[in-house]
Amino acid sequence: VLLVLFAPILVVIGIVIRIKLGSPVLFRQERPGRNEEIFRLIKFRTMTDRYDEYGCLLPDSERLTGLGKMLRRTSLDELPELWNVLCGDMSLVGPRPLLIRYSPYFRKEERLRFTVRPGITGLAQVSGRNDLSWDARIAADVEYVEKLSFGLDIRILFLTLERVVRRKGLQVNPGAAMLDFDEERKRGWRPS
Repeated sequence: VLLVLFAPILVVIGIVIRIKLGSPVLFRQERPGRNEEIFRLIKFRTMTDRYDEYGCLLPDSERLTGLGKMLRRTSLDELPELWNVLCGDMSLVGPRPLLIRYSPYFRKEERLRFTVRPGITGLAQVSGRNDLSWDARIAADVEYVEKLSFGLDIRILFLTLERVVRRKGLQVNPGAAMLDFDEERKRGWRPS
């Protein structure tokens, strides 16, 4: 239903991305989902594929476009994930699917987050989003799984709408403000 409702917006954004950034319009990346099974996450593309003189991809902060910043600020870049929900890889609410390279750095008790489908939004996103430390985000994911209920999902969906409208807790380029999860964990923690 949401895909049908948002179809005109999806088409317009797709056309604008195609004009401004070229192809591809969508960004696809493998992520661990429920039971750590790998699926392909789909989002709107927000960055260029620019390389330095040595053939290395430039840092995210240098590849993020003005259009990409706007899409991220409004969370419109996430709309194609509704397709992942339709396919059963994701849910509307659940722990955000993180990068595969982070997988070895979850503590045993934190792996509980992988017992449910990942979500477009979750408890961590409405509790502070990118303003939270990694430990706090992962703890919120575990808390969500432990308290899982329809009522909690409805509450998170309403809080998500409010946070998106107010742009609360959003970092357009989180990598510029904090370390990646794996880098943070490498500095002071060994996998169990």
